[in-house]
Amino acid sequence: MADNTITVIGNITRDPELKFLNSGQAAVRLSIAVNRRWQNRQTQEWEERVSYFEVTGYGSMAENAANSLAKGNRVIVSGRLEQRSWETENGDKRSIVEINADEIAPSLRFATAVVTRTPRAEGSNFPSNDRPAAPRTNEPSTYAFDEEPF
Repeated sequence: MADNTITVIGNITRDPELKFLNSGQAAVRLSIAVNRRWQNRQTQEWEERVSYFEVTGYGSMAENAANSLAKGNRVIVSGRLEQRSWETENGDKRSIVEINADEIAPSLRFATAVVTRTPRAEGSNFPSNDRPAAPRTNEPSTYAFDEEPF
């Protein structure tokens, strides 16, 4: 079985956006910029390329990310790539490949963090407002945002 796992480290380009789905579940969106720098062997000049990634996360992780992170913070995101398609009000077809995050964390390479545990619901292995991770299948995620991405 093929797996689709990705880990990226980059800087948040805008404050995380927290929403609640129709089911009541928390969902967060954020965008990160990942810089790649190398020296051109012919010119000896340093060159740089930036890639931007859209990230979604759910449950207590979404709320914790929205309450803990801000534009400019360096983060580590681990999850899976998912493609999502939709049609605009004008009938144009659009699609996006985004990271559905299993983990979102601040990078401690150039910063410090204070960790505060969230309380767990009685008799549960998950925080009170969380859900088990969605199963990894080839089917579209049932935890996608209802609106088109930004």
